[in-house]
Amino acid sequence: MATQRFTAALVACLLLLLALPARGRNITAILAGYKEYKLYNQYLSETKVCDEINSRQSTSMSVLVLSNDAMTTLASDAGDSLPAIKNALRLHSVLDYYDRKKVKKYGDESAATLYQATGDAASTTGNVKVVDQEDKNYGFSAATPGARICTVTKEVETHPFKFAILEVTAPIEFDGLFDTPSTDNLTRLLERAGCKVFASLAASTGVLKTYEAAMDKGLTLFAVNDDAFQAKDAPDVKAMSKANLTKLLQYHALPSYNTKTSLKSVKGPLRTLAAKADVTVVAKGDDVSLDTGKSRSRVASTVVDSVPFCLLTMDTLLVPPELYVGAPEAAPAPAPADAPQGSPPAADAPSVAADHADHKSKKPSASSAVAWRPAGALAAVAVCSVVLASLL
Repeated sequence: MATQRFTAALVACLLLLLALPARGRNITAILAGYKEYKLYNQYLSETKVCDEINSRQSTSMSVLVLSNDAMTTLASDAGDSLPAIKNALRLHSVLDYYDRKKVKKYGDESAATLYQATGDAASTTGNVKVVDQEDKNYGFSAATPGARICTVTKEVETHPFKFAILEVTAPIEFDGLFDTPSTDNLTRLLERAGCKVFASLAASTGVLKTYEAAMDKGLTLFAVNDDAFQAKDAPDVKAMSKANLTKLLQYHALPSYNTKTSLKSVKGPLRTLAAKADVTVVAKGDDVSLDTGKSRSRVASTVVDSVPFCLLTMDTLLVPPELYVGAPEAAPAPAPADAPQGSPPAADAPSVAADHADHKSKKPSASSAVAWRPAGALAAVAVCSVVLASLL
């Protein structure tokens, strides 16, 4: 009888553990356990490519990491340009799972990457080639003819058919990889995106200069196209005072760099350029909206993503609650003394400017394990241990 109770309890505990939901992988948390990839991890955070990787929880992926020395070479080849480095990091994020066993079984093939998925790559140059080399070796190269093969020197972490972190000998590069769109003329960018009215109002109020002053330090701009000003519920901007119109336009910008993907992971209110006026993010699947407290507006598309500046379009105007009909008139907005500062980098991936002289490797830290540990598993194991012990 006791044996039956013990067996039943054991089965129940096993079923409980199997039913626990797995916590999503976090690439920066995993790499935080490896000093030799510290610089690579920092750039993942600065460019927010980490958010793109983390958002693809249901996609099989292989992240091709570089040692600190190799990452320094890549940054130098890119002219230390964050937008160019972002292109390269996306190219090193392969949208399929690979390890030695798989490559030796199936041989050479082509694989898509995050860079190809963005649509920024010309033709299929955003893909990589998976190459079966002699003996036990294998590697990756750019899709362009004659590209060098970057051999995999270490399978850092492998979770079969789901996720792999592989160290390669050198950066994967090709001519054109580091080409990035110009952001020198913000007015032209807005007009080409169909936001001519928005651009005109920003220029006439002087808010355009505020935007431009912040672009090099961190700015996310939510612009609306011309039709949005004619919508049924849109405020009459022609009847607005300059103070209210200024606040409306400032409300369409964040003093930090955020992409549409990175907005999905934001918790709590986001500070805008408008004084005492925040927005909150509402994300559902691939849809991202901003909530003003009175209404919601969907983030429609990305016009420019050039670290640390991102230009996004919205379906409708973002109106601060105090600018709705019946709200008191806003006081004249003071001219900013300094350009707004960008958001601080993530705690687990400090600024690229930080010292990275220590290139010695170490074993994965607890943060790596936490990134893959089932949520609540430790508590469940403790409970099961007590129950089973009482039956012995």
